Amino acid sequence: MGGVKNMPEKINLDALIPREDLAMSETNTRGRRKDSVSSVDLQVNEFFFLNINKPDFQRETTEWDYIKVANFISSFLSNELIPAVILWQSTGGNIFVIDGAHRLSALIAWINNDYGDGIISRKVYNGNIPDEQMQIADKARKYIEKKIGSYQTFKDALQNTNLYKDETVKIARLLSSAAIQLQWVEGDVSSAERSFFNINQQAAPINKTELKLIESRKKATCIAARAIMRSGLGHKYWAYFPEENQRQIETISNEIYNIMFLPKLQTPIKTLDIPMCGKHNHNALPIIFEVVKICNSNCSSNEDDLDGSLTVSHLKQTRKIVRILNSNHASSLGLHPIIYFYAKNGSFRVSAFYAFVLFVMELDQKRKKDLFIRNRKNFEKIFYDNSDAVQILARRKRSAKNGMTVVKEFLFEILNSLEKGIEKDEVMDIIRAKKDYECLPKSIVLEENESEVDFNASQKSEIFIMNSIKTSHKCAICGGFLHKNSISIDHIERKQDGGIATLNNGQLSHPYCNTGYKN
Repeated sequence: MGGVKNMPEKINLDALIPREDLAMSETNTRGRRKDSVSSVDLQVNEFFFLNINKPDFQRETTEWDYIKVANFISSFLSNELIPAVILWQSTGGNIFVIDGAHRLSALIAWINNDYGDGIISRKVYNGNIPDEQMQIADKARKYIEKKIGSYQTFKDALQNTNLYKDETVKIARLLSSAAIQLQWVEGDVSSAERSFFNINQQAAPINKTELKLIESRKKATCIAARAIMRSGLGHKYWAYFPEENQRQIETISNEIYNIMFLPKLQTPIKTLDIPMCGKHNHNALPIIFEVVKICNSNCSSNEDDLDGSLTVSHLKQTRKIVRILNSNHASSLGLHPIIYFYAKNGSFRVSAFYAFVLFVMELDQKRKKDLFIRNRKNFEKIFYDNSDAVQILARRKRSAKNGMTVVKEFLFEILNSLEKGIEKDEVMDIIRAKKDYECLPKSIVLEENESEVDFNASQKSEIFIMNSIKTSHKCAICGGFLHKNSISIDHIERKQDGGIATLNNGQLSHPYCNTGYKN
């Protein structure tokens, strides 16, 4: 195989230490505290394990791959120097991990045989563990058991020393006294929160989006984004809302998640049945957060959501827009992700996705969906042939978020030119003549590395996409590409005109082309 070697996937250990509101208590408890934590303390039924939490605004514990987890466990067993875990205890006795969640989670995973797919994780996610998470967990377990051995193996080695190698028994005996040092933050909840930010900014700086998520954690935008991120499962940031609002949050966020991230993306790409938003991983939360913000940009309220009504409203508005983008809902334009949201080599383009969220919002608000349908076939041809323009325009604004309005205006330049009757082959020349688009070259040729013998993953994806779109299904009404998530079976002769359900009277179309534009 040629190209870049695949890196081991990161493990989702987020469920192993439950989340709790740091502000649930005013001051910390004083008195004797543990100065270290052993493997026994981290077993699922032990007092210490049952009482540790992490702040509900803590970043997800998904940054370590299984090699890093294995190396850490090995260091623990070898009694190597490990940085102390920093904790804070509330008046009610709850213990919060201020620093060291990944370290503790790695040990908890090994000790309890839960790498994101075990009893602890299944309870948090109500048994709904994504297939990809299950696969990574299985790889992690096999790798760690081969390199180190399972926790249960070492436990059994102490009980049946004659059945195991001397080295295994030796490690098991060392494990009985191995421990991680603990440090405790003194002071009230404000001290604990300050300590969290100071420590985490030094180790792995929190970016602007993550800071915004933390600062706005009680606001509707953030709660909605976190609900979508885990498909309405996992830690309930909305647990204090009335039951009906909780139910709506979970139901709507599940639908939005499915629209955005299903079917799951496999690389290299070997099917055009791909999700709107690329792979669902730890990088997805900032994207979801921005999409919720964009969809609700007209909402004037910036207050904390006290009862969940604002979160439900934000989710409904977000659902409305993502349905229009690509779903089986009657309002859906069915924008094919491979044409609109991905580069020709199969990589997801955040800048294009943000721009099209704005684009369809304006189409909907200004009732221009029919205008788009009339010109869609030529619009898709022009956009796809010149899709690299998205990156050029976004880069001028230095980020996908800052560049989305500029890209949206570019999309309307194409659409409005076609509506004026300009021939599709002339549209880009006219646009490039305008001052705002002088930066767009007439053609973009990416250099290839001619020294490689084998195709890398990107090349394989591009070759598949290039050949597959030639025979991809098109809408019989507008001529645009069809995606599996938004196919409607249309009567060629309408039912109200006497058309009946025969094979010869059926055709494939987008939902809106069938139920809105045609009628």
